[in-house]
Amino acid sequence: MSRIGRMPIEVPAGIDVKIGENNEVTVKGPQGTLTQTMSAEMVIKQDGNTITVERPSDQKEYRALHGLTRTLISNMIEGANTGFKKELQINGVGYRAQKQGNKLIMNLGYSHQVEMEEIDGIKIDVPQPNQIIISGPDKQKVGQFAANVREKRPPEPYKGKGIKYIDETIRRKEGKAGSKKK
Repeated sequence: MSRIGRMPIEVPAGIDVKIGENNEVTVKGPQGTLTQTMSAEMVIKQDGNTITVERPSDQKEYRALHGLTRTLISNMIEGANTGFKKELQINGVGYRAQKQGNKLIMNLGYSHQVEMEEIDGIKIDVPQPNQIIISGPDKQKVGQFAANVREKRPPEPYKGKGIKYIDETIRRKEGKAGSKKK
C-alpha cells in the first residue's frame, strides 16, 4: 500500500472541493479556482472535510497512480488556500530585473534586454533588482515559469553568475589556475 496514497487529505475551512464525473476535481479557495481531471480508475471519496484516494487493484499502474493522485489533490487544495511561490536570485555585475506593467524585464549581460510576460495564474514580484518572486495557486505553473526564467541565464560554476533559486547551491570550480601543481 502506498504510504502517501493512503493518507487522508484534510480540507481546511474556506476551501470548496467538488468531485465530478470522470474524477474531475475542482477546488475553489481565496487564491483562485483549480480544476484537474484525475485518472478515471482511481476511487476518490469525499466524506465531510476529508478526502481519501483508493485504487481498484494492486496492478503496477494503479500503484503508481495512487500516490500521484493523492498528491495532486493535496497540492490543489494547498494552492487554492495559501498558494505557492518560488524565489529567484540574480548574481552578476550589471545583472538586474525590473517589472513594467505585466512584463518582467531583465538585463543579463546580453546585447538586449530579456522580456517575459506574466501568464494566467502567475504573479511576478520584483522587491529588489536582484530578486524575483513568482507566485500563484498552481504548483506546476509556478515551477515551470520559474524554470523558464532561470533558463534565460543559468548559473555558471566559475563565478556563480546567473539566475538561481534562492535555496540552490552552486558547485564552484576552481578554474585553470587551480589545475597547475608544482
